[in-house]
Amino acid sequence: MSGNERELAEAQQEHWQQTYGEHPGMYGEEPSAPAVHAAAAFRAVGAREVLELGAGHGRDALYFARAGFTVLATDFSPVGLKQLREAAVAEDIADRVTTAVHDVREPLPLPDASVDAVFAHMLLCMALSTEEIHALVAEVRRVLRPGGSFVYTVRHTGDAHYGAGTEHGDDIWEHGGFAVHFFDRDLVDSLADGWNLEEVHPFEEGGLPRRLWRVTQTLTTAGTT
Repeated sequence: MSGNERELAEAQQEHWQQTYGEHPGMYGEEPSAPAVHAAAAFRAVGAREVLELGAGHGRDALYFARAGFTVLATDFSPVGLKQLREAAVAEDIADRVTTAVHDVREPLPLPDASVDAVFAHMLLCMALSTEEIHALVAEVRRVLRPGGSFVYTVRHTGDAHYGAGTEHGDDIWEHGGFAVHFFDRDLVDSLADGWNLEEVHPFEEGGLPRRLWRVTQTLTTAGTT
């Protein structure tokens, strides 16, 4: 990681910490639409254990737990994960939810072939370089069991904020304090190399609205990239 990349990463972590602290439960209690889709996709492949990357304060992790999955929720914000744990206790599902503070620029804290499914809502399109995104997907492949499912969402280059705000290079633009790596279709396809790409579904979310893709891909063979 270059000095500029490290500076941006640290600034974004501090920004998210402050945001979760000032706006507890900022995304509400209802699950995201991609999480509802993912739960159905995970059931279809017989998944029981779900790893969520970038879980934040936990609306989707809690939904997976209520749906009967065992969940490991990771995020680089201890503030968000504290809110998640408190909500899990309040809902009496704490036995189904484990949290871990983790920066996805580092290897995932899990053994090879140890989870059934992985979910990431707008995590891959944070302030990550293309190289870091590829390394993360390789880690997802490593920790998934054969036949496992990976569902992720990303903002794409058709989004209204693409090209707006502060440019950081590598299709990363910062607007309102939030840095986003906007995906083109070539990047989605390259991340699916060696996977079974089930779906690239366009959808909109929020008041702008944000324009995203929901990607579902499954691991059909054992081994790492």
